[in-house]
Amino acid sequence: MLRRMRVALVHDWLTGRRGGERVLEQLAIMHPDADCYTLVHVPGSTFDAIERLHIHTSALSRIPGVERHYRKLLPLMPAAIERFRLEGYDLVVSTSHAVAKGVRVARGTPHVCYCFTPMRYVWDQADAYLGRGLRRAAAAPLAAWLRRWDARSSTPERVTRFIAISHGVADRIRRHYGRQADVLYPGVATERIAAAQGPPEDFYLLVGGFVPYKREDLALEAFRRLGRPLLVVGDGPTRAALEAAAPPNVRFAGRVSDAELESLFRRCRALVYPQDEDFGIIAVEAQAAGRPVLAYARGGATETVVPLEDENGRPPTGVWFDSQTPEALASAVETLERRYAEFDSVAIRRHAEGFSNERFRREMAAALAETLSACSQPSSHRGSGS
Repeated sequence: MLRRMRVALVHDWLTGRRGGERVLEQLAIMHPDADCYTLVHVPGSTFDAIERLHIHTSALSRIPGVERHYRKLLPLMPAAIERFRLEGYDLVVSTSHAVAKGVRVARGTPHVCYCFTPMRYVWDQADAYLGRGLRRAAAAPLAAWLRRWDARSSTPERVTRFIAISHGVADRIRRHYGRQADVLYPGVATERIAAAQGPPEDFYLLVGGFVPYKREDLALEAFRRLGRPLLVVGDGPTRAALEAAAPPNVRFAGRVSDAELESLFRRCRALVYPQDEDFGIIAVEAQAAGRPVLAYARGGATETVVPLEDENGRPPTGVWFDSQTPEALASAVETLERRYAEFDSVAIRRHAEGFSNERFRREMAAALAETLSACSQPSSHRGSGS
């Protein structure tokens, strides 16, 4: 039924193949005839299933050099997303970590927001992005305005239903927007990632996004003290500075293909995961390869990585560390080395398979059908679940 409807997908920007785009890819597979609305699109930069959609972009996408500087356009994004007029659709699904859920839809059209997080730049991680002192003071009026817009564009009149990627994000939606959200974990391509067949090689792996909250700096300092080999892949704004200051036991490989990354998952001793992530697809992918994860014990990792001495008696899939300090991460590495024999690669992979793409598509289809059914009832009203 959903496949025959006119569906609009809304995404903040299409400039790469990060976690948000992996979720959108699954929605594009579910709705291959959908229109896709996004602020900025760099053609060819994302997954084929998305590129095949009919993509509508904002005026921001025509600014010279936007593919490198789109993040600097955040003050213009609320107005740009609201300029889209989504009419004639049976269903609108936004995938949002910034402004996508602020799109205006026709009255009576169900709008489901699959929320990666309320805008982290101005809510929970403002310090990481804006810093402190004069820079933070100068940005304060803009941040306050963005928070007001973010809350105002999250009312039942604008978003029929929120679905969160984790319980932590659902809690933020409740605190910042005053809305309730169901939890549906993102899908992970566990079926594509082969399990490790032998012992690991002698290196740890860090997949960097190189934006402030990812905390690559923490991992580099911990491994400077440990002296163990660390391989860092990925690219982003802070990479050059971190690479210049890295110790000799840390090697940077830059961007790698999906196939290369999957090979690294299988070969590494463990994935280093120092950030407070909303969900964390990379951590699940490493577990799909049968490798444990060294995870900061906050955010999505507490829902995807099973620690030693799990209170429910599940086999461990990683080691948690309680504070974002080099000392805490170094101690977690030492714990993992000391107890490495307790990690069973088969059990780790079995745990990861519970987050499959097939499971996501099935559960998302059920959630969308439920929303459509509720909105079609004469007694229903916009904003159920608020």
